[in-house]
Amino acid sequence: MTSHRGRARRLGDDINTDYIIASTRKKETLDENILKRYLLEAVDPGFAASVRAEDVLVAGKNFGCGSAMEVAATVILASGIRIVLASSFARSFYRNAINNGLLPIECDTRDIAEGDPITVAIDASGTTIVNERTGWRAAQPPLSGIAGDILAAGGLVPYLKREGRFHDA
Repeated sequence: MTSHRGRARRLGDDINTDYIIASTRKKETLDENILKRYLLEAVDPGFAASVRAEDVLVAGKNFGCGSAMEVAATVILASGIRIVLASSFARSFYRNAINNGLLPIECDTRDIAEGDPITVAIDASGTTIVNERTGWRAAQPPLSGIAGDILAAGGLVPYLKREGRFHDA
């Protein structure tokens, strides 16, 4: 079992990939270690400087909508954030997150406030999310199939390095 405890960093609905990292910043470089300084600057110019490695992004519906650029997921990871909770994800962002080892969890996020202490525990039976301030709990089944295997390996590249190829389902 793995467990992660961090503070919630609350965002709203429809956070698109250009809000995560602005197109103007990507013209300068695609190096996520540089771009992480500009994470979510369109939403909050001071956000990147306030991020702690254990933080958990918490959003409403349609997180990661917009263009299907992989760098949106890699910039979040480069900042030290490993988990995003959202009511729903844009499908392209969801797959980019998994392929890069960022854990996207769909759950009801309405009652999670900025700064709430959040614990995410993952084991063979699935994922449990707990808001320690309110006692709210949610359980999700384990991610199955190739997506679960890729995420368990830490992303697509580590999966292919370990397995050498995709396996039949």
